[in-house]
Amino acid sequence: MTWITATYHPISLFSLRPYHATTSGGKTLLAPTAFTIKMALLSASISLEGLEAGQRRFSQIRDLRIALALPEQIVLLKSFAKIRRLFESKDSQKKDETVEDFKARQQQKLGNLLERGQYPFQSTIAYREFVQFGGPLQLALTSPQGEPPAWLGETLPAINYLGKRGSFLQIAGQPEMLSELAAGFIEITRDSTDFPFEGTLQNLDDCGATMTFEHADIYNSKRITLGKERIIRHVVLPYRLAQSSRGYSRYERIAG
Repeated sequence: MTWITATYHPISLFSLRPYHATTSGGKTLLAPTAFTIKMALLSASISLEGLEAGQRRFSQIRDLRIALALPEQIVLLKSFAKIRRLFESKDSQKKDETVEDFKARQQQKLGNLLERGQYPFQSTIAYREFVQFGGPLQLALTSPQGEPPAWLGETLPAINYLGKRGSFLQIAGQPEMLSELAAGFIEITRDSTDFPFEGTLQNLDDCGATMTFEHADIYNSKRITLGKERIIRHVVLPYRLAQSSRGYSRYERIAG
């Protein structure tokens, strides 16, 4: 078994909502998912080599085995942020009206809001979580056959964020080949079967075997179905909650 590994330094806070989270409830996972990493590889392939390269490589990207090595400390920051949200009527009889019709009917009620040019949005607050990694992240990738595709060596350095936009990272050097993964790597493309009792469970999404390039193409109307093209892996990270308060939670790696 041969793996290609790449080390990245986080240069901003990381955030990636779980699959079941709503927009207003902005919780985050503690680590990137296989789905996120694979979509980042697809995007980098298209940016470097063009659309045809992305289409040609997609099946290889979809089937990759991926392992993560996270730093010793992970801090989850909890905060509230001011956002703009689309104004919605609570009157069920008006839900199907167009924005212009609703605007006209609510002119008197929302006069100040309209004068400020904010309609159809209103200001509100939302809960947000962000992760600060206490060191570099390492990715390890290979194919199901045990040999990583040759193009990964050129594509991995082109990845500059994982998760939501703004979760930036920077590769620390050229990718390296390993015949065996070091201690600390956790494979995220399969469910955990052997894990520490104090570990932290994360539901991380991955590409299903039926997913095609058309499903990944944002300009295509083909929908991704949870449980088919997008599947959930139950992965236990070897981290325990060490400290927690109203504003943060600190996780530390479990020894051994």
